Amino acid sequence: MDEDQHQEPRVNLDVQNRAFKYYIFDWDNNILHMPTRIHLEKRTAGDEWEPVAVSTSFYSVVRNDREHYRPPEGDWELAFREFRDFEEESESKFLLHTREALAPVIEGEVKQGPSFRQFRKALVEGRLFAIVTARGHRSETLRKGVEYFIEKVLSPEERSDMLANLRGYRAVFEDDEVEWTDEEVMTAYLNLNRYHAVTSPDFREKMGATEPGADMQEEAKQFAIMDFMRHVFRIVHESGVDKPISVGFSDDDPRNVRAVVEFIEHELHREFPQVKFVVYDTSEPDVPDGRKIVVAGQLEFEF
Repeated sequence: MDEDQHQEPRVNLDVQNRAFKYYIFDWDNNILHMPTRIHLEKRTAGDEWEPVAVSTSFYSVVRNDREHYRPPEGDWELAFREFRDFEEESESKFLLHTREALAPVIEGEVKQGPSFRQFRKALVEGRLFAIVTARGHRSETLRKGVEYFIEKVLSPEERSDMLANLRGYRAVFEDDEVEWTDEEVMTAYLNLNRYHAVTSPDFREKMGATEPGADMQEEAKQFAIMDFMRHVFRIVHESGVDKPISVGFSDDDPRNVRAVVEFIEHELHREFPQVKFVVYDTSEPDVPDGRKIVVAGQLEFEF
């Protein structure tokens, strides 16, 4: 093999000078506008109930309106059947709808989600992140959606930068001199992140909840956020790193945003007083990157 045919992989050692920023992203209407629908029954003017399929953004407005909306047969699992994984399906609805949502974004035909740009940037920079969604899929299903996003959205140059950054983190903070393949580097990175679908059976079991419940979303997301924070601090502690840490959270549901703000103020900031927390409310379409709320600490945190 010619010498110029074998090139050493790039390693960006400058990552050691970067601030430690971590991210928690909701998926639907935050990263992507998904075509997934929630199946409800709506009360008509004649006091009858008729089936209706609604978007996640519409559901976030009416989800507590039990006078006019209810699940089919009183079963929330039927209402959220497109948000679950089933053994008999050849492909999860999440992966199918991620492809459907991404295609027109890539072609420039529809708008990106408000946190699309920042999620892309976080991937290229090799930042640790968590996907925290009210969906009920398996963690590996969400991860496959992230892998598909990396494959279809990142340019070859961005992917090269991402791998150089990831190799830099390994070299600087793990004293790793092993020559890993690109695939091994990517797999190790994806393994470090968290993929929480908070209404999935696996997550409910982890949380200790026995019932699915449509009203446990805020509490479940708080549990998922705490899990990610403790996971990050284990990694930081094991690496022997002593640097300022900041965490950004973005969600398009105002109720979730309020619940997370309160959770940070009353719980997270007490357990992690050294962390700077910023929340982004992406519920307003006219605010491209969301409304920034600095909950704890003073920092410049570009999202």
